[in-house]
Amino acid sequence: MTAPLWYDIYVDTQVDEIPSGEEFQSAVGMLKLLGDETRLRIIWALLSSEHSVNELAELVGAQPAGVSQHLAKLRLARLVRTRRDGTRIFYVADDVHVRRLVEEVLSHADHVVARPTAERDRTIAAAVTATAAKAAKAATTATAGGRARGR
Repeated sequence: MTAPLWYDIYVDTQVDEIPSGEEFQSAVGMLKLLGDETRLRIIWALLSSEHSVNELAELVGAQPAGVSQHLAKLRLARLVRTRRDGTRIFYVADDVHVRRLVEEVLSHADHVVARPTAERDRTIAAAVTATAAKAAKAATTATAGGRARGR
């Protein structure tokens, strides 16, 4: 028997500070940039180590000129940074925030792809039903045990 694929979600409902309009606009711009599969693949490759344009082109299966254009946009949005070594330029994901953003979105995508909604809903319903049945059985056993002892 496999464990149910549901869990409790605890959300801190206290909002300390609402982001500014400028912060929302910046976030939307970053998410739009990551909405392109090639750019997302480029960022993913840059999470593990730095790469040149040609290395990235080979890794993501795109032309170097196209990768270079994508990198220029990612650099303007401060999602990647560069390091020069002689005439070569190497790119890397800018910081831990970019890493977390990309890892979380890909992790969520993995969950969505791996478990279609209908199947997930059936699994949750089965787990809830099984839990309710166990609780009912435990209550019946407790009641019967109480009567047997003369309570």
